[in-house]
Amino acid sequence: MNIALLNTRVTFQKQQTEIDDIGNHVNSWTEYFTCAATISGEGGSESYQAAETNEKSDISVTVRWCKKTAEIKSTEYRVMFDGEIYDILSVDHFSYKKDAVKFRCIKVKR
Repeated sequence: MNIALLNTRVTFQKQQTEIDDIGNHVNSWTEYFTCAATISGEGGSESYQAAETNEKSDISVTVRWCKKTAEIKSTEYRVMFDGEIYDILSVDHFSYKKDAVKFRCIKVKR
């Protein structure tokens, strides 16, 4: 992997369930770790529905393999990039060669 291409910082966040004062289960996001990444495929589309323009922006985030990136699952983690939140759709381990991991992500509508 060419490390010169890892020119952007991304933050991975992990979802945790906490119990509040009255016993309700509340989902919260905590910072898991930050690393250098390559962002590619920043494309998207727009759709017009019910008098509202909906943006669908998707990216691919490629990072170097480490023990922390090997643990990331699409259901429990998300990516923060450039002040935006992205849900992880899929994880590609590149045939488990322990070189890099690629995450296909979609922007979260707020």
